[in-house]
Amino acid sequence: MNAKKAMILIGVALVLFYVITQPTQAAEAVQGILGWLQDGAEAIITFMRNLFA
Repeated sequence: MNAKKAMILIGVALVLFYVITQPTQAAEAVQGILGWLQDGAEAIITFMRNLFA
């Protein structure tokens, strides 16, 4: 097994451990990330609308 695969497996294991041991905090973290992505997408859409208006 090469180092890249080992690091990916370790990362997945840590994420699963976090989700299993602290589901509420994990859900809040995901909601925060999705909110950040939504805000970024809305900002890009607003920029494009203003650019071509």
